[in-house]
Amino acid sequence: MTSPLSRRELLRSAAFAWPALPALFSDDPYRPALIRRERPGAAVRIRGRVHAAGRGLPGVAVSDGRSVVATDRTGRYELVTTGERRFVSVSVPAGHELPVSDTATARAFARIEPGRAEQQHDFGLAPLVGGDERHAFLLLSDVQTENPTDMRRFEAESVPDVAATIAGLGDRPLFGVADGDIMWDHLALYDDYERATRQLGIPFVQVVGNHDLDLDARTDEASTATFQRRFGPRYWSFNRGQIHYVVLDDVLYYGGGYIGYLDDEQLAWLQADLALVERGTPVVVFAHIPITSTLWKRRGEARPAPAQALTNREALFRALEGHRALLLTGHIHESDHLEESGTVERCHGTVCGGWWTGDICYDGTPNGYGVYEVDGSEITWRYKSTGRPDDHQIRVYPRGADPRAPEEIVANVWAWDPGWSVVWYQGADRRGLMSRRVGFDPLAMEKLAGPDLPATRGWVDPIPTGHLFYAPISPGASDVRVEATDPSGRRYTARL
Repeated sequence: MTSPLSRRELLRSAAFAWPALPALFSDDPYRPALIRRERPGAAVRIRGRVHAAGRGLPGVAVSDGRSVVATDRTGRYELVTTGERRFVSVSVPAGHELPVSDTATARAFARIEPGRAEQQHDFGLAPLVGGDERHAFLLLSDVQTENPTDMRRFEAESVPDVAATIAGLGDRPLFGVADGDIMWDHLALYDDYERATRQLGIPFVQVVGNHDLDLDARTDEASTATFQRRFGPRYWSFNRGQIHYVVLDDVLYYGGGYIGYLDDEQLAWLQADLALVERGTPVVVFAHIPITSTLWKRRGEARPAPAQALTNREALFRALEGHRALLLTGHIHESDHLEESGTVERCHGTVCGGWWTGDICYDGTPNGYGVYEVDGSEITWRYKSTGRPDDHQIRVYPRGADPRAPEEIVANVWAWDPGWSVVWYQGADRRGLMSRRVGFDPLAMEKLAGPDLPATRGWVDPIPTGHLFYAPISPGASDVRVEATDPSGRRYTARL
C-alpha cells in the first residue's frame, strides 16, 4: 500500500516535474502533432436522417470523429467512414433537447457496427418547449471518488446542494458537465456516480480526465475504452441557444503517465466542426487539463509542467480563431483565471476539494462547482460552495494570519478575475482597494500543510494562489469588513 509520504512524492514528480518524454511531446506548438494511426479498414457508408417533430432538420453537423458533414434540406446525411471508427454523433442543434441514456447521461451518438459496409443511423430529436436562448449549466470538476466513503460524501453533500441550485434556476433549460476525473482510477464506481447524478433530473455531459483511464492500457487509444463504452465519444459538440459547446479529450496517456495534449485527429475534427459554425459565435470548450494556467509562475518554475497544461495549446488557439472562446477546465484543484490568444480560461475549484480530505481545495477554494447562466450570447457565472449560501464568495483572515504579512488582514476571493474589485472598510469608512499578491491561504496551511496533514491523505499540500488580497490594519481594529464586487455588479461582504 502506498504510504502518504510516498504518494506525496509520487504526485509531485508526476504532476509538477518534466518527465523524460520524446521530443514530440515538448512544448513546441509548431511541431507536427502526434497522429493516431488506425489499421487500414474497409469503407463503411452511413446514411441517416436528423429529424424532430416529423420534419427533417437541415444544416446539422454529423461526424464520425474525423469527418464532419451537414444534413441536407430534408435532414438527410451520408458519411463514408471505416470500420475502425466507433461512433457517429450528431451536434444537437439549438432549440432541441440533449438526448440522454437511461442513466441521464448525454447520448447524442450511435455506435458504428463493425463488419457492416452499409449502415443506417437516424437521430430523432425533441424540440425544447420555450427554446434555449436562456439556459444554464453546472460545471462539476473532479468529483474524483476513490472508494464508497468518498461516494457517500458526494451523494450526501454535493448532490443535494446541486439539486437546490437547479431548483433556484427556475425554468431555464439545464445541463450538467462532469469536467473530468469523474473517478479516482476505480472505474467500477461509475455506476454509483450515474445513480447519484440521475437524481438531479438534467442531462449530464462527461469529459474524460486522467483518473478516468484504463491504467493497464499500453496505448493512449486503449486507455479510454471503459469511458467510451459507457459514455460514448471522447470528443464531440452540441449547441444551446447562441452558444456552440465543444467537449475535448486533452489527456494523452503513454503507459507510464500522461500529458496535456490534443492529437492530430482531434484537432482536425475540431477545425471541421468549427467550419460549420458562424465566425464570431461564442464557443465554450470543456476540457480537463488546463489549456494553460498561472500555477507554474506562482511556483517560480520556468514553464508549465506537461501534465498540468496543454503542451500544444497554440494549435488549439489557432483552431478557435474567429470565435469568442471560453475555456473551462479543472484538474489542478484550485481556482485560476487567465486570458491568452483571444481566449478566456477559467480553471475551477473541485467537487472533491483536496481529494475529499475536508472542505477546501489546495488554494483554500471551498469544495464546489461552477454555475453558468446564459442569456443570448452573454454568459455570467458564479462559484457555488457546497453547503454554503450563494453569497459565500470571500473568506477573511485577521491581522497576521499570514506570517509573511504580520500587519495585514488577508481575504481569499476564489472566483476573482480582473473584472472584480476588492475593498475594505473599518466601520463606515471605506479604507481603499486591497492589494492582490501571491501567497498561501491560511486555512489551507492550517488544514493541509505538513507530512501528517490532512489525516486521511497526508500527501495533499497547499499551493501558492493568486487570489489573495491584503490590507494593512492597526492592532485592535474592530468592525472590519471586506467587500468584493464581481463583473456582473454583484456585491459580496465578509467580516472579521
